[in-house]
Amino acid sequence: MHVTHLSLADFRSYTRAEVPLDPGVTAFVGPNGQGKTNLVEAVGYLATLGSHRVASDAPLVRMGAERAVIRAQVRQGDRQQLVELELNPGRANRARINRSSQVRPRDVLGIVRTVLFAPEDLALVKGDPGERRRFLDELVTARSPRMAGVRSDYERVLKQRNTLLKTAALARRHGGRSMDLSTLDVWDQHLARAGAELLAQRLDLIAALQPLADKAYEQLAPGGGPLALEYKPSAPGEAHGREDLCAQLMAALAEARKQEIERGITLVGPHRDDVVLKLGQLPAKGYASHGESWSYALALRLASYDLLRAEGNEPVLVLDDVFAELDARRRERLAELVAPGEQVLVTAAVDDDVPHVLAGARYTVSGGTVERV
Repeated sequence: MHVTHLSLADFRSYTRAEVPLDPGVTAFVGPNGQGKTNLVEAVGYLATLGSHRVASDAPLVRMGAERAVIRAQVRQGDRQQLVELELNPGRANRARINRSSQVRPRDVLGIVRTVLFAPEDLALVKGDPGERRRFLDELVTARSPRMAGVRSDYERVLKQRNTLLKTAALARRHGGRSMDLSTLDVWDQHLARAGAELLAQRLDLIAALQPLADKAYEQLAPGGGPLALEYKPSAPGEAHGREDLCAQLMAALAEARKQEIERGITLVGPHRDDVVLKLGQLPAKGYASHGESWSYALALRLASYDLLRAEGNEPVLVLDDVFAELDARRRERLAELVAPGEQVLVTAAVDDDVPHVLAGARYTVSGGTVERV
């Protein structure tokens, strides 16, 4: 799978941009702040319905414009599809596939798949649990686009349940009458069902990712491993099947209910879980050096790429200003590993930041213009 044409309207710094793309390597080169990352960010948005740089859509719309449009022509084998997203901050986004307007934004998931390498990846190792949960859930959705609906259901139920708990906590603190919390049982069931589905997918992903990540780390830093990915659920137990996971979550919610009512927040569920990334016998966070942390983050991305490719639809590889962050050895090793990809998009401030093995098309990016060299 590869993108053959990218069109932007009022996206980030671009009033309009038309960028034809070929298979193989394409590098966008230009000084910082000129819009290189905006181009690959748009491709990533089509794949995940989110940005790797910001949490909301508002910064993605050019200042002074009401909406932004990302449009891409995508080829998979002999099949071509045109996918379009209209970003409307404060209102519902819109989507079209092959000019049809009768689709939801999440229906475009799976048409474009990406694996993105970026300086922000260091947060996978050194950052908060939310960074690792996001990594897992985006990869879960790339493997199975229907999981976007499950994630949305879980977030909706979690929000409703938290609202009920917060109201109950405030009433208790201010000496009001005790609330009828019988509806909490219903929300527990909804949360446990959606949570069990998400948790099952995460556990399956961890099992599939583990050997691939260990192999990738050995390729990047020979003799430096082994790696281990250890899932840490907020609902303790050994369950794996969906029904058993649902029962495990229900039991944990029942045990935590008193504390949840006191604090006004849901304390159990996939939104509270973490993944402990181990290097040897120790957690990488707090023990790994800067170089080891970088190698670990890169290994997770390479493992993601290998997993998606093995499952039948090779993703677009995006390397956003990542080579400038690496020493010469890691730079060359990473370049050699990704060079055979069907489509590789690279951003760099100068040509020298792009390893020679990644020869291919070059675009210069400056002042909102994108020109092929």
